[in-house]
Amino acid sequence: MIEEGDKIAIGISGGKDSLTLLYALSYLRKFYPKKFEIIAVTVDVGFGNLNLEKIRELCQQLKVEYHVIETQIAQVVFDVREESNPCSLCAKMRKGALNNKVKELGCNKVAYAHHKDDLIETMMMSFLFEGRLHTFSPVTYWDRSGLTLIRPLLYMYEGDVKGFVKEMDLPVVKSSCPVDGSTKREYAKEIVNQLNREHPGSKAKMYRAIMDGLVIPDLSCDEQKTDIPLA
Repeated sequence: MIEEGDKIAIGISGGKDSLTLLYALSYLRKFYPKKFEIIAVTVDVGFGNLNLEKIRELCQQLKVEYHVIETQIAQVVFDVREESNPCSLCAKMRKGALNNKVKELGCNKVAYAHHKDDLIETMMMSFLFEGRLHTFSPVTYWDRSGLTLIRPLLYMYEGDVKGFVKEMDLPVVKSSCPVDGSTKREYAKEIVNQLNREHPGSKAKMYRAIMDGLVIPDLSCDEQKTDIPLA
């Protein structure tokens, strides 16, 4: 995932996952055999109530350069387009804003904080709502932007992330999105967790099945197809 001379932009939403990734990569720089740089970048979608001061302080403490991209994505998605399913358009616009900024900053890689549970939930969403088995890869190359996406937390469960955040007292910022907690991803999460409660160990089996079935003949892809299909 990380090579000599990489300059990696970490997408910081303010949630527990992205702050864990920020903390982990900031300390990994100290002993990793290949030298690399990191910067932290937040896309502010424009709800007007995002307080990032604690994250700024954390970045200063970790000696990580921090940038905030101001956008009007919320206005476009909710007021102009009045999207009934806002998550898809919002994600695409945030990704576009992030990629443009990190290229401007001279980065060659972007790090997302997806973990094991995200991998399983994405597969479940694809299965339920798209009629296919599809999820994402640990490493993806975006042809159009020339950036490489990495997901270093993909081998951690969400529970491990929660424990780390509590132990390190990281300054998690609550999402300002009005549909947070009522999305299709939350629905898929509930299904996966219910299955695991009723059949202990099923989540681990799903993860193993996904990883065993990943088809990765070529990690390159275009901007619209960043995921990898399952066999």
